[in-house]
Amino acid sequence: MLMYKLNDGQVIPEIGFGTYKLNGRKGVQSIVSAINNGYRMLDTAYNYENEGAVGRAISESGIDRDKLVVTSKLPGRYYAYDDAIAALQESLYRAHLDYFDLYLLHWPNPKRGMYVEAWQALIDAQKFGLVKSIGVCNFLPEHLNKLKQETGILPTINQIELHPYFNQADMRKFDKDNGIITMDWSPLGRASSVLKNPVLIELSKKYNKSVGQIILRWEHQLGTVPIPKSSSPIRQVENLSIFDFEISNTDMDKINSLTKSDGRNKDQDPAVYEEF
Repeated sequence: MLMYKLNDGQVIPEIGFGTYKLNGRKGVQSIVSAINNGYRMLDTAYNYENEGAVGRAISESGIDRDKLVVTSKLPGRYYAYDDAIAALQESLYRAHLDYFDLYLLHWPNPKRGMYVEAWQALIDAQKFGLVKSIGVCNFLPEHLNKLKQETGILPTINQIELHPYFNQADMRKFDKDNGIITMDWSPLGRASSVLKNPVLIELSKKYNKSVGQIILRWEHQLGTVPIPKSSSPIRQVENLSIFDFEISNTDMDKINSLTKSDGRNKDQDPAVYEEF
């Protein structure tokens, strides 16, 4: 598996494993399975309430900690500076880890206007050695520009909703132009309807791949980092098996044509949506 180099010099795999709703013993088993099947980047968050399960899975997997990239996220209720540092430390205690490889602000929550303060906390946490690389989720250009203006430091990662019904072309371009890697949450769409799309089904037959593999390969060729989630070992392997074929430019355009201006799954527009 190839690696992407971040703007701070760290590297991450070109595909990761999402852990949302993988909790408790079953969650641990699913995450151990994912690690054993070849995933080397795990994505969790304070609000997923499963950082402990992720940490337990890491210890049970037998894979050396330094071979894994572990991501977590700070919730909006802890964006005050001191709260942010304490919440990050608490997350590390829960996961039984000494550091996170990636730590992200989960949402900008622009009405509260505290994301710059939280970002400064992450900058300092990186200096303290609590985290190797820092980034954000769901940030729009105006939020990213403010971070740069106020702190001089841009995120390494912007994790955003991205799937065939919402391809985020403008946001992807902004990220790329500013040296930020785009990571895709909900890469297969939360709604199963996308897997039944006739265009994607046609392409899956053409390339002799599943619809999910077509979508993940499309995202890979866009230059983004998908983080699919699955508790099925068979599906976990399938989602990783996207590097032995290439989608033509014409077919890439076909998939891009599926995007909709209102394609978000849950109408979570970062310009107004708040999550704490």
